[in-house]
Amino acid sequence: MQQSHARLWSIITALLFGAAGLFLFLGGAELLVLGGSWFYALVGAVLLGTAAAGFRKPQLAARIYAGLLVVATLWALAETGLNIWGLEVRLLTLVGLGVWLLLPGIWRTGASWLDDKKPLLAGLAVACVALVASCFSSYSINGVVPADRMAAAMPDLKDGMPAGDWHYYGRNAQGQRYSPLAQITPANISHLKRAWMSETGDTQQAGEAVVAGPDAGHEFNLELTPIKVGDTLYMCTPHSWVMAMDAATGRIKWKYDPHPAKADLDSNVYLACRGVSYYRIPDEIQTSCRERIYSPVADARIVAVNAQTGQPCEDFGDHGFISMRDYMGNVPLGFHFITSPPMVMKNRLITGGWIFDNQANFEPSGAVRAFDATTGKIAWVWDAGHNPETWTPGPGDELTRDTPNAWGVYTADPELGLVYLGTGNAPPDNWGGSRRPFDDATSSATVALDIVSGERRWLHQTVHHDLWDMDIPSGPSMVDLPGPDGANIPALVQSTKRGEFFVLDRRTGEPLPGYPVTERPVPTAGHAPDDRVSATQPYPTGMPSLSPPDLKETDMWGATLLDQMICRIEYRQSAYEGQFTPPHVGKTTIVYPAFYGVIDWQGITIDPARKLMFANASYLPFRIKLDHRTQLEQEGVLPKWTGEGNEPAAKGNALAISPDYGTPYVAYTNPWLNPLQIPCKGPVWGTLTAIDLVTKKIVWQHPVGTTRDTGPFRTHNNIPLPTGMYNIGGNIVTRGGVVFMGATADDYLRAFDVSTGDVIWSDRLPAGGQATPLSYESGGKQYVVIAAGGHGGLGTRSGDYIVAYTLDGAQGAPAQ
Repeated sequence: MQQSHARLWSIITALLFGAAGLFLFLGGAELLVLGGSWFYALVGAVLLGTAAAGFRKPQLAARIYAGLLVVATLWALAETGLNIWGLEVRLLTLVGLGVWLLLPGIWRTGASWLDDKKPLLAGLAVACVALVASCFSSYSINGVVPADRMAAAMPDLKDGMPAGDWHYYGRNAQGQRYSPLAQITPANISHLKRAWMSETGDTQQAGEAVVAGPDAGHEFNLELTPIKVGDTLYMCTPHSWVMAMDAATGRIKWKYDPHPAKADLDSNVYLACRGVSYYRIPDEIQTSCRERIYSPVADARIVAVNAQTGQPCEDFGDHGFISMRDYMGNVPLGFHFITSPPMVMKNRLITGGWIFDNQANFEPSGAVRAFDATTGKIAWVWDAGHNPETWTPGPGDELTRDTPNAWGVYTADPELGLVYLGTGNAPPDNWGGSRRPFDDATSSATVALDIVSGERRWLHQTVHHDLWDMDIPSGPSMVDLPGPDGANIPALVQSTKRGEFFVLDRRTGEPLPGYPVTERPVPTAGHAPDDRVSATQPYPTGMPSLSPPDLKETDMWGATLLDQMICRIEYRQSAYEGQFTPPHVGKTTIVYPAFYGVIDWQGITIDPARKLMFANASYLPFRIKLDHRTQLEQEGVLPKWTGEGNEPAAKGNALAISPDYGTPYVAYTNPWLNPLQIPCKGPVWGTLTAIDLVTKKIVWQHPVGTTRDTGPFRTHNNIPLPTGMYNIGGNIVTRGGVVFMGATADDYLRAFDVSTGDVIWSDRLPAGGQATPLSYESGGKQYVVIAAGGHGGLGTRSGDYIVAYTLDGAQGAPAQ
């Protein structure tokens, strides 16, 4: 009986080792032919040999496998050093097989268990010592903000609002996301407790994907940052409801549903609203609706409601509404909508909107429009393709189609009278052969416009002839910085998806002295033959960069040695020469950093007192392939379309295709995940960084977030490994010395010590917190509030929660 059991175990082991060995040998041979590592073919051969030897010479098989463990450990250390994530993917698979071989019934010679297993124990010990030693390696940059900087006096914020309010997405028009409140501090934050939690009532409906990748349709995203005016919070929801809540209790005061057209809700790729805008109409203007909340509606409208009652302002547009389809010509369903709050200032409501990426080269205009904030009448349009650029369209006029759009949150300097916005590029994103000179001149740039007249004052471009969708996803943040003579210069910091930071004089758009921008050569080979590329790209060399190093084969990752090998093969099969490798035709191209950021629509946070900048970043490569469209059209998968009416539906897996009508190509773009839906680039995946804007150095940087809610195949259960996690949403900073951030895919709100970046408090959210928090004062208490509703693209838990925190009891000084 024992012999039959032993034989059964030997067969099972042989099958296990043989299957893994054959897979690794064949894949490793392919990798070797592609110029990659020799190790996988070697492991496969050894596993096959071990499986065969286990039947007749089990002691020899054990020794061979023990030797493989030692060789694997030395190889892993040579490739990755004492990097726990690098060693884990290289060694744990082999360690797991070694542990299997320790079972008493496997490969026995009849001697004692210890005699049979001693070589294995030695090999496993070598591997485990390396793994344990790597656990003590750090992925942080440790530092401390100098004490004099921590104690710096708060400057005049020049925002004209009470310290306890939060009137804009970034608190003030300057986009700083800095709260002058100091009741909550690192010393008392252990007393921070949940004060209330309210539900908006707007939840995910049938047909709105729980998980949807880029361009996959119907993402339900609560990316909201409420604003706080007086004793009230104002907000919007993914289905475009406008709401008011009591700031102290979360009680819903009123709710208004503008009833967006169902055809738009069904067609829009994203159902999201990041916030609303507040404006008080000047006293000299006659109106029955003095204090207003302006909110985007999913069917390309803007609604103005009375801040006290939630009812539409009758003297604004058509009974409270203006249509953003006016002057746009044909707007196919789903091709134009607004997710960001408009900038409202000096009786101007200024907004752009999102234009559907990668659908055609004859899409609606990306023009920025300004309306009279009282009447809703068009005031001016900044239209890159019109001569002059700034004009006022009349009946029958149409804005220039397919120009770069500006979809993120705008910021402004009220004293200079300038609004700042970031542009994208003319669609489609990944092929620019039909772009016009004015498209290339105004794309992927920070633009300053006169708030009242709309005249362009300056433009600073961050990417030339952008083929990677590196649009500017958020307006810049303002800060005054010392110049060469010690006098303060009005500056701004523009973050980018590349993880670069352009520091400019906000009066002129020129780089600030000491913060130069340098043109550097970039890859140019292999681009589409009917396109062009820029030989250089701008780099802000005076500032630290959060842009990742170029990928190497040794960076490839996975859950096991087997799927990591697949990533290495895909790396070797792809076109990649580093950042700005142009998209190839017929061959997959790696794009890294990719269009989800390093830093996306959340932008950055500025502490104007301490002259610090805070940025949370994500790291996930994408892959893109351009293909000739002819075959897809001939097969009927992709219907032909000239732009009339609505876009026809493609057949089959249409959502995987960017049709790029009007061009010679279609594009396939996806995050780079292996068959287990695990990233091919290993940790760290998310960081939070503090940068000193005066010394231009990183003060501290730490991984942020864990894998608790992100497992294989997009499951929501995992060991909470401290890998740093992908994050969507921003952070804020307070005068009290605390940074607050949700955003990460593990559904936590965290607080960090400004001085060191250490996590000093956290709370588990009821759903994904893919939003930027805010902090305000009500009834003498400082509150921190975050929207927790999840994000379809990131795959976090969906919900409709607004969660508020304050100190328990009588902790802390008065909030102001």
